[in-house]
Amino acid sequence: MLDPEKDAMPRDRPLVLPRLGEALAPIVQRFGAQPVLGMVLVDASALSMVEIAHGHDAREEVLGRLGQVIRDVAAELLHEDDFVVTGETGRLEIAVLAFRSETDRTFYRNDLVDFTRTLERTIESRAARIVYPYARSDAIFGVGMAAIVRNPILGVDTQLRGIFEEARIDAALSRGVALRRRRQDFMTVLLGGRVTSVYEPIVSVEGRTVYGYEALARGPEGTAFRSPMALFAAAEEEGQIFELDCLCRRSGLAGAEELPEGTNLFLNVRPTTIHDPNFRPEAVIRTLERTRLRPQDVVFEISEQESIANFDAFREIRDEYRSLGFRFALDDTGAGYASLQAVLQLEPEFIKVDRAFITGLDTDRAKQNMLRAFQDVADHMGAKIIGEGLDRLEELEMLGELGIAFGQGWLFGKPTPLRAS
Repeated sequence: MLDPEKDAMPRDRPLVLPRLGEALAPIVQRFGAQPVLGMVLVDASALSMVEIAHGHDAREEVLGRLGQVIRDVAAELLHEDDFVVTGETGRLEIAVLAFRSETDRTFYRNDLVDFTRTLERTIESRAARIVYPYARSDAIFGVGMAAIVRNPILGVDTQLRGIFEEARIDAALSRGVALRRRRQDFMTVLLGGRVTSVYEPIVSVEGRTVYGYEALARGPEGTAFRSPMALFAAAEEEGQIFELDCLCRRSGLAGAEELPEGTNLFLNVRPTTIHDPNFRPEAVIRTLERTRLRPQDVVFEISEQESIANFDAFREIRDEYRSLGFRFALDDTGAGYASLQAVLQLEPEFIKVDRAFITGLDTDRAKQNMLRAFQDVADHMGAKIIGEGLDRLEELEMLGELGIAFGQGWLFGKPTPLRAS
């Protein structure tokens, strides 16, 4: 499975393709000399969400990566003097214009079709890298094809407008089919309960012993939904976040039957969990009886980035669970803007500091000062800090120097199932 972070495309100096208007004069000239025009258009409207979330520069960066992929495939399969341009102003699209003579009888039947199919496969395989780190899942780009023969009775602008519209319609249909297929595939995963859990160790910094395991959801191996980011992005698009969250919790609890004795289970929950009748305290306790876990062994993780609309209502539920022995952790602390408010309102037993503050901690004084501040808040509340994203021994040693109780990350091994499947 692709790891977008490790295989991300370069983020500096994104490719800037010429716009259609800038290339119009040579396009018109070529259309007169070679009257067969084939067009392949890539619908990049999915990138509008990148611009909304991260701004125009991020959108242009990702559009440049997409353009580089398209130009590379065109250079391999088409002529070097064919055109690769962005579309009209305000449209997120990239078009390849290939001109041929009327005697090139295999162009439309073979070459253009082969290029379109190869481009579709290439874009699909690289989609995660193209949008990283601005999108949570692979974007879906529609690829459409059209062709015309020069008609001297009509103006060049009329024919160009016509072929663009035809290619856009084909690209939109292609994208619609891909979206429908992804929805069907996602619903098959969801309704089939095809979510499993892997477990990442949380280790005592001082004793270097495993204190607990965080349950992490995974979709079916070899599918587009293997990663939790892709799973939840699809669920959000389909309005199935609540249902997927329930499935992930059930999977996390079921897999914990093999949890080593004396360790704790950290289970991710969303604020909407309080509305799940299958997650009422008595139901959870019945489930725990099968895993040999007690409520005291379970820590519910609430993401700091999740919106809790009514802290008072959530605290009532939290107090009900806490009275039975369950504990709470605030996850991703520091990743958003509401960290201090969330810490003060939720009063968790554990504060999980986001990996952004842990990576390179041993050499970064600013991060060390932030950890000291978090530690001071935690000490006043009687909470424990967990440093997330540990990759290096030096980072772990610095946590020890700062008095941080626990660490979590690939330094201790990648997340794995607790038993062989």
